[in-house]
Amino acid sequence: MRVWVGIDDTDSRDGMCTTYLAKVLMEKIEKEGFSILGLPRLIRLNPNIPFKTRGNGAVSFLVESESLPELVEITNEVVLEHAELDDEDTDPGAVFIDANNDEILNTLYRFSMRVIRDVVSMDEALFLIGKYLIPHLKYKRGRGLIGALAAVGAECRDTTIELLAYRRKENFGRMREFNPDSFFLADIVTYPETFDTVDWGNDSVVSVPNSPDPVLFGIRGESVSAIMKAYELLETEEIDMYQIFVTNQATDMHLYSEDEVAGLLENRSYILGGKVVEEPSEIEGGHVFFTVSTRFGEIKCAAFEPTKQFRNVVRKLKKGDMVVVFGSYKDETINLEKMKIESLAKIYQELNPICPECGKRMESEGRKKGFRCKRCKTKAKEKIRVEIKRELETGYYEVPPCARRHLSKPLIRMENQTDCHVLR
Repeated sequence: MRVWVGIDDTDSRDGMCTTYLAKVLMEKIEKEGFSILGLPRLIRLNPNIPFKTRGNGAVSFLVESESLPELVEITNEVVLEHAELDDEDTDPGAVFIDANNDEILNTLYRFSMRVIRDVVSMDEALFLIGKYLIPHLKYKRGRGLIGALAAVGAECRDTTIELLAYRRKENFGRMREFNPDSFFLADIVTYPETFDTVDWGNDSVVSVPNSPDPVLFGIRGESVSAIMKAYELLETEEIDMYQIFVTNQATDMHLYSEDEVAGLLENRSYILGGKVVEEPSEIEGGHVFFTVSTRFGEIKCAAFEPTKQFRNVVRKLKKGDMVVVFGSYKDETINLEKMKIESLAKIYQELNPICPECGKRMESEGRKKGFRCKRCKTKAKEKIRVEIKRELETGYYEVPPCARRHLSKPLIRMENQTDCHVLR
């Protein structure tokens, strides 16, 4: 029989990674004589969940197995050995779904869409497990069951590929060793078939994490051949193993369009259109805020300091500009991931009139006395309004790769790139 295995919440902020545990589990399953069918899936869930660990990613993979009890036992052994069970916030869960049961899979598809974009309770996950008698493993509070079910049920219309390379165990927790130039070279050779490997504008390698987990680096792209080409160019410390995943990263799958909702809820992500009604202001720390009028009322938007040069675009907005904002809604504020400027308001400045004879600006003759050219003696009654050229263009703008969230779609992946201001 074919069985989907889903697993989540095995890591903590201090170590481990669910993708690493899944890789170890898949290797052990194959050693026991079972077959892994196709590539595993790395499904990023709602990035705004307050109790998530780091990337909020769950893993699922398909197994050809003649013994479900043995498959469950192998999974249990690997979780007990590798999961961060001593951490109070780590609550692993694993599920085992019959791949031929369309009723369960259809239900899990709807469930997974909510887990990726909404806030889902443990009660909902446990209800589905009880209703369909789903074999599962629950550790501690078992919050990972939510992501495990979602990872099995997810059906992504748009997908990308990621290769995750893992460190040797003796290097866990140590400073990662790598040649930054090799990552920039890989980007030169394979971009845009691979993306978000480096951040040229901020001179940083973004595919190497800083967190204390087993991942050495991750290469994201559109195809296996592209990421393997990049992989072969990289110079790093010795790699223990690597795994290629199909994923919903870089797809904007987490965003609700404004037509899908009746109102805004905290810890969700939205696409909202509106007019700028309060111009940008900056607070200590370099965070920039402005306000847009939307169908849901006036909403504050923020470009926080980590978005770097993206803030330069935000700073140039003026009242009356029509925009579409993309981002998470937290503390009654949209935290910007992208922005589309649809139209720019015309801005005028009042200046002294120009002499029609010599072309020079006239001087004021005093309050309410008009203007006069000293040289030509010509006169004018009032100032003239001159349109100011805006130092901004319409189109899409994005945060740089160093600030990009896992699920945010980079502009290089947009179908129509004619009005995209790509940050590489």
